[in-house]
Amino acid sequence: MLKIYNTLTRRKEEFVPIHPGEVRIYVCGPTVYDFIHIGNARTFTVFDMVQRWLKSPAHNFKVTYVRNVTDVEDKIIQRAAENNEPIDALTERMTIAMRDDLDRLGLEAPTHEPGAMAHVNGMVRMIEELVGKDLAYPAANGDVFYAVHSFPGYGKLSGKSLDDLRAGERVGVDAAKRDPLDFVLWKSAKPGEPSWPSPWGPGRPGWHIECSVMSEVFLGPHFDIHGGGEDLQFPHHENEIAQSEGAHGHSFVNYWMHAAFLNMGSEKMSKSLGNFFTARDVLNKYSGREEVVRFFLLRGHYRSQLAYTEKALQAARHELDAFYRALSNTPLVDLEIDWSNPHAARFKAAMDDDFNTWEAFTVLTELRQLVNKTKSAESTGLLKALGGTLGFLQLPPEQYLQQHVVIQLSGVSASADIGNFVLPADIDNLIIARNAARKAKNFAEADRIRKELEARGVLLEDKPGGLTEWRRK
Repeated sequence: MLKIYNTLTRRKEEFVPIHPGEVRIYVCGPTVYDFIHIGNARTFTVFDMVQRWLKSPAHNFKVTYVRNVTDVEDKIIQRAAENNEPIDALTERMTIAMRDDLDRLGLEAPTHEPGAMAHVNGMVRMIEELVGKDLAYPAANGDVFYAVHSFPGYGKLSGKSLDDLRAGERVGVDAAKRDPLDFVLWKSAKPGEPSWPSPWGPGRPGWHIECSVMSEVFLGPHFDIHGGGEDLQFPHHENEIAQSEGAHGHSFVNYWMHAAFLNMGSEKMSKSLGNFFTARDVLNKYSGREEVVRFFLLRGHYRSQLAYTEKALQAARHELDAFYRALSNTPLVDLEIDWSNPHAARFKAAMDDDFNTWEAFTVLTELRQLVNKTKSAESTGLLKALGGTLGFLQLPPEQYLQQHVVIQLSGVSASADIGNFVLPADIDNLIIARNAARKAKNFAEADRIRKELEARGVLLEDKPGGLTEWRRK
């Protein structure tokens, strides 16, 4: 029984899809004015994991997964003006960069990846519906606003009352609004900005209306799961509910899921705060071994905040290395998962408990220890198969470990600080890679690794039975 924590009801609920055997998911994608940061990448990696698990042999759902691209928005207009480039040139360049970064993270392409600009006509139609139902109104300045007080359910996702919201400082005051809480659906055209025709004059859509329309186009007006980062819960997702349920008169989404922040220190990572690393910068540190970054992003439960530190990334690297070392010790076999196996059953129970990757990885660690102890091909195959349900452990172990050697040796000069290079775990990885090279009869590579270690003060001694010991000079 799969259970999902539903932000709307604030409890775990048994997952029952609207259509048996099918799951429809919508996740709010990036605003493509810059490279995505590693906090964005966590959210997208979480929902890649979710849709993989739903499709996996554990459930075999047919999944339709939609992740949009916001390609018209204030930040995009401002950045294009700063760069002195056309808006569509900026958004195309950043969309390609985003796809490249997510591909390096091992994310599967969504079923659909719509851009907002292609659906403006649908946004105009939904706004017309809302105006016709007195849920929205044209203002004197040419904008169109949603009348929040006219929607009785406003605040049910975030748990905020209208009185509390009016007392808060986060709501901006606009003289064109009837109520400070009302939010914009249509913005009147300003000089130099992109615009489209509408019954209220030329303009462009507000941000919130985009997702209401694009989700309906690809998933229908009522679907299973809507996801995003926890910062989108209010006001973005709250406003989506008001728009979609106001327009259609029925429930919008059955299960709302929100991934927690990736933090820098005590603050969430965000571009507005300037305390972020781009996903590209982090991935480049692990070029060829980007699975380390994916492993780091998914080790903790998706609803728990995760602290970004280099130490945490290195810990993830050492742990993932250990998995690949275990796989390298036994011939790999591809097998179908027997869910009655105690390790497989516990892994499934963890994942079915609101995608508890922390507990699932604990099971994988225990299975890895069993592999190291028994050298059993069955256990090795199960470890690889279970990891594969979440997008891990699918590289040939020799390739993964060899990539580690290349990264460790590249960019390290002969005068480098030995203590920063030849840590015990690094030495172990290099020895494994050297032995793999010897097994493949790549003696030149094996000799190169040995000489590199000697140059950094580490001597190797091959022992009977294929063992290699090391000591410092």
